[in-house]
Amino acid sequence: MTTSQKIAVVTGAGSGIGKAVALALAGEGYAVVLAGRRRDALEKAAAEARAGSAMVAVPTDVTDPASVRELFDRTHATFGRLDLLFNNAGVGAPGVPLDELTVEQWRAVVDTNLTGPFLCTQHAFRLMKAQTPMGGRIINNGSISASVPRPHSAPYTATKHAITGLTRSTSLDGRRYDIACGQIDIGNAATELAAKMAKGVPQANGAIAVEPLMDVNHVAQAVVYMAGLPLEANVQFMTVMATKMPFIGRG
Repeated sequence: MTTSQKIAVVTGAGSGIGKAVALALAGEGYAVVLAGRRRDALEKAAAEARAGSAMVAVPTDVTDPASVRELFDRTHATFGRLDLLFNNAGVGAPGVPLDELTVEQWRAVVDTNLTGPFLCTQHAFRLMKAQTPMGGRIINNGSISASVPRPHSAPYTATKHAITGLTRSTSLDGRRYDIACGQIDIGNAATELAAKMAKGVPQANGAIAVEPLMDVNHVAQAVVYMAGLPLEANVQFMTVMATKMPFIGRG
């Protein structure tokens, strides 16, 4: 690590958006701690970075306070500071009618999508407040579902709506410590999880329709832009979406 190198933690970094962002940050010279449940996926993602990149894989369950603590303890022990946290890890529930969801399915989404980012934010705050120079940046992966939900998405939509509240509170509480917090809302990035969009997904009117996708690297570059701003500037909210997906207006 060089004295000027910035340190980032990316959760859900083994695949999809998290992996794309981790690789993009590494390409910009960041040292990146990749967090996720599967060690093999994290190590495979780290191996795809350009030669000489500082990539550390730390298997992490963001729903487990002890696991999250270990992630940030390891980050601090390895690099001595933290400049960026990308809260990205997230899951959905089965696409069934709301009244058929189990409490266990609801809690699994809440624990991962909301409690996980909260725990990571807590530890990031502690490091960023104590380090010299003080401060850092937190970027939360929200969703356009928070304002325009899909059918049968109550747990996911509710947690992403809550993430917006967490983003606002974190942004406010972080001011005095030079901790900036923003949110990126993403629509139809082409990842393994979004592959079903190309085959057809339920619409609000009950129809099944194919939806356009966009290259996930557009999301990664948007996060790189947000991360690269000086701490005196902040992108509070950004939406990056496939231009023709059914979101604006009536679709």
